Amino acid sequence: MKWYFDVALYVICWWLTLFVVLPWGVKPANEAEQGHDPGAPARPDLWKKALVTTLVAVVVWLILHWALVWELAHLGSGT
Repeated sequence: MKWYFDVALYVICWWLTLFVVLPWGVKPANEAEQGHDPGAPARPDLWKKALVTTLVAVVVWLILHWALVWELAHLGSGT
């Protein structure tokens, strides 16, 4: 397996995991300040979510990589 395929697979895992993690713990602000969206979260905690996303994506990527290396899963036409 080529290294750039591994990088692309990890990036896909990371972005999919980010979209799963983003809504965790979101609470809207009690009172929106002028110019702010009333639905915006009070504390988005993006650094914490980025760390969780990275850790979960590494685990998912390792499982997928292992499955592809040991040919438990196949990508492509199968020829």
